[in-house]
Amino acid sequence: MNVIYERCAGLDVHKRSVVACTITPDKQGHAQKKRRSFGTMTPQLQELCLWLTEQGITHVAMESTGSYWKPIFNVLEGHFEIVLVNAQHLKAVPGRKTDVKDAEWIADLLQHGLLRASFIPPPSQREVRELTRYRMSLVEERTRAINR
Repeated sequence: MNVIYERCAGLDVHKRSVVACTITPDKQGHAQKKRRSFGTMTPQLQELCLWLTEQGITHVAMESTGSYWKPIFNVLEGHFEIVLVNAQHLKAVPGRKTDVKDAEWIADLLQHGLLRASFIPPPSQREVRELTRYRMSLVEERTRAINR
């Protein structure tokens, strides 16, 4: 298969950990894979961003697992081209059993351009959505207090 992205990474996202697999060319031009696990707190995510930058990564793909992808996306946004993939599309492929293999599989699919990105609204629209949702929660809370 043709390689679309020479320097890419796949992230397998969980509640308390992120497993990253990078694919970069070595001196002979062969694909070299490196794997590493990170926590999901901000300092650890910044460490992930620094590690990916040191590797020369240009594109990153990750599963959209619940809402766990959001902090990772926020930290990596602006540093890399990010592809957010629907988890249902990746689960259809059999044979992956561990987080490391999941991250490696995501990186391989991204490298060959076989992933379809989910829509992520621009930052201004995300901020309006967040503000609207917060307002709705305040109104609901007020209604509960009145009903009590």
